[in-house]
Amino acid sequence: MQEQSCQASVDMSRIAAIAARYKDEPDQLMRILLEIQSCCGNSIPREAATIISSITGIPEAKIWGYITFYAMFSDKPRGKHIIRMCKSAPCHIVGAQAVAQAIGDYLGIAPGQTTEDGMFTLEYCECIGMCDTAPAIMINDSAYSGLTPESAVDLIKSFQQGGAE
Repeated sequence: MQEQSCQASVDMSRIAAIAARYKDEPDQLMRILLEIQSCCGNSIPREAATIISSITGIPEAKIWGYITFYAMFSDKPRGKHIIRMCKSAPCHIVGAQAVAQAIGDYLGIAPGQTTEDGMFTLEYCECIGMCDTAPAIMINDSAYSGLTPESAVDLIKSFQQGGAE
């Protein structure tokens, strides 16, 4: 898998610059983390908590609390396309497990893993608010519902071919 986290000192300075913009706004921690994750390829490097804390005064424990609690954040490198499979009861009842299995089999990964080429990460999440048209997934910030195992694999193929973004 390709490493997609901020590693260069330039990137650490970008993290510091983002935190500095919110130096006097500790209530903006969610926004800070979203911006940092965006600049770091869908993950937040471990060093970021120390940098954010030193600039904003937010305790590192609180920062890590956000990173580990909210499903949108990760301290592990993730793929360019994050596939979030809803694991709520309505999706489960109408076949979400078969959809997740088809996606995982096609990509050769299990939930929580990233493809070797760094293009896709498959994750389970809680409800994404599409119960009436379940089973549903999100790819990055877009939701897709009414899926079958076949239509889900076709959707992944369209992302691989650059047709869906």
